[in-house]
Amino acid sequence: IRLYEALTARFPFTSQARQARLDLIYLYYRKGEKESATDAADQFLRENPTHARCDYAWYMKGLVEFERVPYRFERWFGVDMARRPPAAARSAVTAFGTVVARYPKGDYAHDAQRRMIYLRNRLAEYEINVARYYIRRGAYVAAAQRAQRTIEQYDGAPAVQEALQIMIDSYDRLGLAELKGNAEKVYAENYPGLRAASQADRSWWRFW
Repeated sequence: IRLYEALTARFPFTSQARQARLDLIYLYYRKGEKESATDAADQFLRENPTHARCDYAWYMKGLVEFERVPYRFERWFGVDMARRPPAAARSAVTAFGTVVARYPKGDYAHDAQRRMIYLRNRLAEYEINVARYYIRRGAYVAAAQRAQRTIEQYDGAPAVQEALQIMIDSYDRLGLAELKGNAEKVYAENYPGLRAASQADRSWWRFW
């Protein structure tokens, strides 16, 4: 790191300096200096917006944010990190989405897309957790709006099924028969043969 930093300081406009800045992103990342890695990636993108390795800089930005969530604790202790405000996940999705959209044939597009799908599913689950909270508080309008936003923003995520269930349940409690009927039709078309269980059908002791 010290050598690369000296190189970029002494010869800032050379091709070697540009490569050094790319290497610094990775070195900061491996050293655990997340902020420095992100800053180095941002600096490279600002100074070299048309460089052939911009996809790498964007990918590393996404990877840094992706790894901010302590997944190992989630796995070991059964903590649902989808219940926490997902600022890092949104930043990672933005970075990975840039890689997929701008550099679809690049070396990092496939992995970026897989990580982005995973994060979108987590973000959708976070929205559902918020909607469940509103249901428990009796804020059925807010719950329905949150569920609808989940469907609009994260179409295709597994949480969309429960989002429709929450909308049906919320509209039922609010006495909005037409909106409930519309939601039930959408549910039936997307999940044929499955009944939309209301919140009342879910006992508090059913952890699954």
